[in-house]
Amino acid sequence: MANKDYYEVLGVSRDASQDEIKKAFKKLAIKYHPDKNQGNKEAEEKFKEINEAFQVLSDPEKRQRYDQFGSADGAGFDGFGGFGGFSSGGGFDFDLGDIFGDFFGGGGRSKRRNGPERGSDLEVTINLTFEEAVFGCKKEIKIVRNESCETCNGTGAKSGSGKETCSKCGGTGQIKIQRNTPLGTFVQTGTCDTCGGKGTIIKDPCSHCGGTGIERRQRSITLDIPAGVDNDNVIPLRGQGNHGTNGGPAGDVYVRIRVTPSSVFRREGSDIYIEQHISIGKAILGAEVKVPTIDGDVKYDVPAGTQSGTTFRLKGKGVSKVNTSYRGDQYVKIIVDIPKKLNEAQHEAIEMFMEASGESLDGVHTKKFKSRLFGKKK
Repeated sequence: MANKDYYEVLGVSRDASQDEIKKAFKKLAIKYHPDKNQGNKEAEEKFKEINEAFQVLSDPEKRQRYDQFGSADGAGFDGFGGFGGFSSGGGFDFDLGDIFGDFFGGGGRSKRRNGPERGSDLEVTINLTFEEAVFGCKKEIKIVRNESCETCNGTGAKSGSGKETCSKCGGTGQIKIQRNTPLGTFVQTGTCDTCGGKGTIIKDPCSHCGGTGIERRQRSITLDIPAGVDNDNVIPLRGQGNHGTNGGPAGDVYVRIRVTPSSVFRREGSDIYIEQHISIGKAILGAEVKVPTIDGDVKYDVPAGTQSGTTFRLKGKGVSKVNTSYRGDQYVKIIVDIPKKLNEAQHEAIEMFMEASGESLDGVHTKKFKSRLFGKKK
């Protein structure tokens, strides 16, 4: 790799940070690793290149010398710590657990499992009527969660006994895994298969929980539903989820709301919408009508000459915004009902109205219309 541009090999800029260099190396190392490209000489050579580049650029002193002299030869490196020649029988021996964890299935360095861990969250769904969601209510929900075993107080060990330090990992929860490759020996940190990464072993497990320290229990929780909740709203109950392990905090419960629609009102956010049907006479003359609201019927004066489709607003008659004093509005859309059939008196009254309005009856179904509806007079 004489006169090779190490920055170009790793695909980073000359002012790249150490973290950027490490990420670039990890990505390329996984791609060209010999175990993933068995029998591919080109991939093997590429793997050597990126390793050599990484060994120089990841070392501040070597990187400075490389930047100063501009080449590997001028910098006077000697094999770059065993990466330059890759002679048979030589190779390299260091921990690549954090670099190749994804490739080997470890996901990076293993972590011990005997530290405090937060419990997982739970989710439940409750159904509310339209009125319950609008005005709020109390609901009881039932959950089944993991709790610390009361028999062993969550230790997993039988009363009078305890945990012993794992002899294989010495209590660290981790072991070194050696892998031999055509390029040398890799040593990776992995989870101890004897204690499962906990660092301790239970010789005499609790008979109630089987050594897990956890038992399943059903609990009832009374929930105060605030006024104004809506469909798909979520109410969190902090610390009511699965209990943590090794002294870790409990998870949460998330209560998802489902609301049954109303047959009268349509809700959009904090506002209410309704259609109010009135007769053609009331629309023409104006009238006082009863309008249903979520608080009960209210009287409203429909002005004379109101057209069908006109919308009126009842301020403050909507839904409360959760945990505030604000209320939305109610919008009333007027629907003028046109009669589909008329009796003789109604028909004559309409004709008289048209004539009084100066409107011609030409083309209007008059006598012919009445004859069809009521038959001829005797």
